[in-house]
Amino acid sequence: MVQPNSKNSTNKRQLTTEQYARLKAEAASPYRGLRKFVYLSFGASGLIGAFIFILQLLAQKTTFEVGLPSLALQLGVVALMVFLWRWEDSRQKPKKPDF
Repeated sequence: MVQPNSKNSTNKRQLTTEQYARLKAEAASPYRGLRKFVYLSFGASGLIGAFIFILQLLAQKTTFEVGLPSLALQLGVVALMVFLWRWEDSRQKPKKPDF
C-alpha cells in the first residue's frame, strides 16, 4: 500500500482568492467557454452565408423568392447568436446596485 509523503502534504500551495473565485465561477458554469465558441462560430457562419446570399441577389444569380428567405434565415442565425452571447455575458457579470 502506498503511504502519502508527509513532506509533500505540508508544502501544499494554498489557493489565492482570485484562483478560488475563478474555480468557483468555472464550477457554476462549466461549459461557458465552449458555449461562447459555438456562438462565435455559428455567428461567423451566418455572416458568411448572409454575405454570399447578398452577393447572389445583387448578381441576380438567384431569384428573390429563393434568396430572400435564405438571407432572412442567415440574419436570424446571426441575431440569435448575438442575443445568446450577450445573455451569457450578462449572467456572468455581477449586478451593480442602484443608488
